[in-house]
Amino acid sequence: MKAGRRGRLTIGLYNSYDPRRFREAHRRALARAGPLALAFDANLATLGFPFPDDLSRPAEVAEWVASGTSIGEDGGYLKSLSAAGRFQSFPAPGKGFPPQLGEPVTTTSRPREGREAGVSEVAAILEEGRSVLLVFGLGPHGLPRKVAEIARSDLDVTGRRMSLETCTALGAVVAAIAARTDQ
Repeated sequence: MKAGRRGRLTIGLYNSYDPRRFREAHRRALARAGPLALAFDANLATLGFPFPDDLSRPAEVAEWVASGTSIGEDGGYLKSLSAAGRFQSFPAPGKGFPPQLGEPVTTTSRPREGREAGVSEVAAILEEGRSVLLVFGLGPHGLPRKVAEIARSDLDVTGRRMSLETCTALGAVVAAIAARTDQ
């Protein structure tokens, strides 16, 4: 490993459900991703989530999500992540993902030919001091093609083109990358 600072890993949750209505699946994904982010020193970002208009700050969103879940110590992990400044919310990407989140890498069981990145490649980016945004699509169909096209790289954590349930994939991807980087 190079001497210096490791890049930041951000778990990016893209809303592939209804863009106007917050669903229980959104709440559960956030409550489950918060502990992962804390456990593996990652940030968490939502992309295109339909939060109520009166919630403008990440701390308000975290409190609201936590008020309706028992997952992740009753949402406490998400609130801790927010208090540490490591939870953010962004609109759905138009022509690109927020650049401050790092190099976008989609997580998929169907990586595009020529754009496949393995866990080792993603870990190497972090070890070089660059940040990475891992984009997970929430919803029955994952990431829409036009959103996936924005990223230069696709990661299939199984290496076997096997589809995993979203929360299973979240844990597998984040843990696999963490295992290959100095924590």
